[in-house]
Amino acid sequence: MSGDGTRLPGFARRFFDAEETFTRIGKGAIGGKATGLLLARERIVSRVAGDEFPGFEVAVPTLAIVTTDLFEAFMERNELHAVARSGEPDDRIAHAFQKASLPAEYVGDLRALISDVHTPLAIRSSSLLEDALAHPFAGVYATKMIPNNQADADSRFRRLVEAIKFVFASTFFGAARSYIRSIGRDSSEERMAVIIQEIAGTRVRDRFYPSVSGVARSYNYYPTGRNRHEDGVVSLALGLGKTIVDGGLCWSYAPAYPKSPPPYKDTSDLLKYTQTEFWAVNMGKPPLPDPVRETEYLVKLTLADAEADGTLGLLASTYDVQSDHFYPGLAGKGPRLVDFSPVLGGSDVPLNDLVRRLLDVSREALGADVEVEFAVTLDPMHGVPARLGFLQVRPMAVSGGDVHLDESAMTAEGVILSSDLVLGNGRRDDIRDVVFLKPSAFDPARTPAMAVELEAVNAALVDLGAPYLLIGFGRLGSTDPWLGVPVEWGQISGARVIVEATLPSMSPEPSQGSHFFHNMIGLGVLYLCVGQGDRERIDWQWLESRETVSEGAFVRHVRCGAPLEIVVDGSGRRGIVRHDG
Repeated sequence: MSGDGTRLPGFARRFFDAEETFTRIGKGAIGGKATGLLLARERIVSRVAGDEFPGFEVAVPTLAIVTTDLFEAFMERNELHAVARSGEPDDRIAHAFQKASLPAEYVGDLRALISDVHTPLAIRSSSLLEDALAHPFAGVYATKMIPNNQADADSRFRRLVEAIKFVFASTFFGAARSYIRSIGRDSSEERMAVIIQEIAGTRVRDRFYPSVSGVARSYNYYPTGRNRHEDGVVSLALGLGKTIVDGGLCWSYAPAYPKSPPPYKDTSDLLKYTQTEFWAVNMGKPPLPDPVRETEYLVKLTLADAEADGTLGLLASTYDVQSDHFYPGLAGKGPRLVDFSPVLGGSDVPLNDLVRRLLDVSREALGADVEVEFAVTLDPMHGVPARLGFLQVRPMAVSGGDVHLDESAMTAEGVILSSDLVLGNGRRDDIRDVVFLKPSAFDPARTPAMAVELEAVNAALVDLGAPYLLIGFGRLGSTDPWLGVPVEWGQISGARVIVEATLPSMSPEPSQGSHFFHNMIGLGVLYLCVGQGDRERIDWQWLESRETVSEGAFVRHVRCGAPLEIVVDGSGRRGIVRHDG
């Protein structure tokens, strides 16, 4: 998908008031992500007529693409290839890149861009390999958001340059190197373009954020109730989309049935496992400088902050204790539930209809099931006029093939793991290594330390070329350590079967809206979720009796005497892991 950028107009040293909303700085390639956005503008957004959805403006937010020739010149002139290949920790690589200078011939355009813009910007990766269906790179590289609200152009320019260098450096961070190695590629092959794009949203006091961020998929891997796979699924969150793509708590529903109740057993679970915090760009007092931190200019806020901002009224319901019922809006003083019912429950704000239309058009344009990212800015009082910023479209890999698992196989002899909630479709008989979090040592407060241990085991197995089965608890890949282990994809890139189990202290709903899951789907990794159902189980005694290869405080790596039999029946929604003795 990574296209040649020469057919795009060159940057004319104007950003918002230029005739073109897509421009380039440089003459190289624009990368996979930028190619996807160009396709979205030309073949998707252009087909969604304004009169279909009165009050909504739909557009790809204005952007300029710094093509890959800047990256190549930056690496060569600053002699950074040795540092990039050194295997040094991420912070050392990032600091080395920050000390380097951008090529002089590009500085004028970048300075002109920032002199003309005073609103927040997202500095996004767009590599040659990124967003390819065969080897998806979603979330592997960095995005940095900057407030861009300093009074003087010099300060704004420094922040922009720091962000570009940080994205460049992320090409060679440990997680990215591990992921690239796991798919049989070399990071020296990679080239990075950078997208400089306006952030969809509005400023409220000292923060900037959209009313709603969303990820919509035309195919639902975990349908519940009357929902079918082809009905799709949408995940919505208040504030920046970081909440969703990082696997945080959000609101998920089938766009065919936006008013259907969610699959929670009671009010307590509903309030516990839905959004309570949101991300925004910090527009207030600048933080201490930390150019090698991705969230340097972001702030995490509470629902009380959103209510004080006046942005929660159209997105939440209020729980009435006496009636044990949720009412749309903020009437009363009960707990707030971010369920988006004020905009999903009526016709005044046709957000769901618009999302369904975008999914249909995107699927037709790509010739495959799709994942779409977007951000919506609503009028705080009436919902419309509103603006939907189309942020990305990616193809989804939907497994096919004839794999059937009989009911009787779930409890057959030798089954050490069974699941009634699976992702993918297929069989494997080449895995002998099992890496698992030790149930007796699991502590939600220590999940970051578990990620470090998993990374070390993964690196050893990737070097051996040994695929492995990974068993964790909660949401693997969540950046909220209380929902699961906050691993990046590169830290477990050698896993070819992933199991998410639950414990009394760790049992959130599976996440479908994250970059983590996009990579897993695209790579054909088989996934099984083991909950508390009657048939769902893990034979921990058998696993713990296997030969120990390595063991840490939280993670154990064992090796089986013979390959395991792993079967995932996607259409039947069940899967097993079985041994032969």
